[in-house]
Amino acid sequence: MKIVIAGGAGYLGKLLTEYYRKKKENQIYILTRTQQLNVENVNYLQWDGKTKGYWTNFLENTDLLINLTGKSVNCRYTAKNKAEIYSSRLESTKVLCEVIQELKFPPKVFIQSSSATIYRHSKDKLMTEDEGEIGIDFSMDVCKKWEQVFNAFELPKTKKIITRTSIVIGNKGGAFPIMKRMTKLGLGGKQGDGKQFISWISEQDYINAINFLITQKSGVYNLCVPNPIENEVFQKELRQKLKVPLGLPSPKWMLKLGAKFIGTETELLLKSRNVYPKKLLDLGFQFQTDNFYEFKI
Repeated sequence: MKIVIAGGAGYLGKLLTEYYRKKKENQIYILTRTQQLNVENVNYLQWDGKTKGYWTNFLENTDLLINLTGKSVNCRYTAKNKAEIYSSRLESTKVLCEVIQELKFPPKVFIQSSSATIYRHSKDKLMTEDEGEIGIDFSMDVCKKWEQVFNAFELPKTKKIITRTSIVIGNKGGAFPIMKRMTKLGLGGKQGDGKQFISWISEQDYINAINFLITQKSGVYNLCVPNPIENEVFQKELRQKLKVPLGLPSPKWMLKLGAKFIGTETELLLKSRNVYPKKLLDLGFQFQTDNFYEFKI
């Protein structure tokens, strides 16, 4: 396949790049800040995520385009950071769609990243693609507008897929190595009341889901295991896996203080993401790991 990954230098982009470049016949192009050509079967093309440039030529005759572009939400929600979180997502999506409309042979499949955080804080209801309730706070509004930009463009020759991805858990990056480090330091107790749900997916199942969706119909898909786990249970199981006997709990006030100190927001820990991958399951997708008890560290 000819594959283009916009914003592919981040955690998820690296996972997909590592997987796809194992097949030497794949042509892989990463849209990122710095150009590097033919690095281990991958070409990195310079783009700023908002304006057209020479990179547009490489979208011609593409089998798969994946857009992962967006400033990390692991920051304080200052006015400046909020503006950058919005603009990095909306502008990159807009320019990619505009370019596709101009191509003679546009990408066959366009997978647009979104987030499972689009759904409201929920302890009472599983959020499916069709019956999930969209929230109105900042992070939810970001996802809603992100998807609105993508859906605003008619791309008749391109299959359009939105992935509402939950936290991706594995040892190659993202949040999980930090979780393990905090647990080893004795800070692996429940966070807040510990009753908030964590929706997650393993690195391998994330890759498998992306591959699976290439052959499915256009639409919105939740990328998460069918068994969300309560924070307190998750932390206990993580301590057992790491053979750490005790974990200090972190009440909400302590988390707020710590988040301010390290430059992030408590929402990343305290929001209950109770999400269910109904469409994947209905289509017969099989998870390699769908229960955190079975997850191997």
